[in-house]
Amino acid sequence: MTRAQAATLVLALGAARPLPAGAQDARFTYDQGGITRGARDRKELALIFTGGDYAEGATSILDALAARGVKASFFVTGGFIRHPEFDGYLRRMVAEGHYLGAHSDGHLLYAPWEDRNRTLVTQDSFVADLEQNLAALARYGVPRAAARCFIPPYEWYNAQIAEWAKGMGLVLFNYTPGTRSNADYMPDDEPRFISSQAIYDGILNYEATLADGLNGFLLLLHVGAGGGRTDKMHRFVGPLVDELTRRGYRFVRVDQLLAAAVQ
Repeated sequence: MTRAQAATLVLALGAARPLPAGAQDARFTYDQGGITRGARDRKELALIFTGGDYAEGATSILDALAARGVKASFFVTGGFIRHPEFDGYLRRMVAEGHYLGAHSDGHLLYAPWEDRNRTLVTQDSFVADLEQNLAALARYGVPRAAARCFIPPYEWYNAQIAEWAKGMGLVLFNYTPGTRSNADYMPDDEPRFISSQAIYDGILNYEATLADGLNGFLLLLHVGAGGGRTDKMHRFVGPLVDELTRRGYRFVRVDQLLAAAVQ
């Protein structure tokens, strides 16, 4: 190893030094015990895709990422894993080096929408559901140690859920708010519907308005939205990566963006 290589290794290890148990990284943003944004001191962000009942965008998304050499992070439910038509997508995600993690087995609602402080599931049911999801991922060559990041179903949770996840050795995170990228699942007749073009423009406009732009962003999109949404966001993934790359951003997997917490 050359001196330059050794210096690079030392810097990398220092940047990813694990946190003491129970500690929060001051560089990260937290909400209800879950991480909602990584460090803002580097132009890095993670593309997050969740998958449940639908996957009509999978091939287009994976093709766009592969063409650009970009790694993303995919989080899927047990229903997604058990869907026979989605098997090839999962195998491709793993083979092409993307992160594959849990999104709960049964896509449970952990807390009422109107009262986030109340928990709708027991700890035993929470653990059993998530263990089933993790066991299903293991059948695709993703061991428990490689699937420590977890995004909750509906992207909705509370501090108790975050604590239970921590007790399982998992790092609960959620999307970074501000861009409305997560609205790409809404059907055409949804009152809050926003077009894919508007989502794409909104992401770029948001980036341009803030000094730290999308640094440390956990940018959430969906693998599919079903037949109720005819305006699909997955066709914008390639152009979005191209434009953000042009603006100087580097795309990393979620376990890289949140390395201090994951390790």
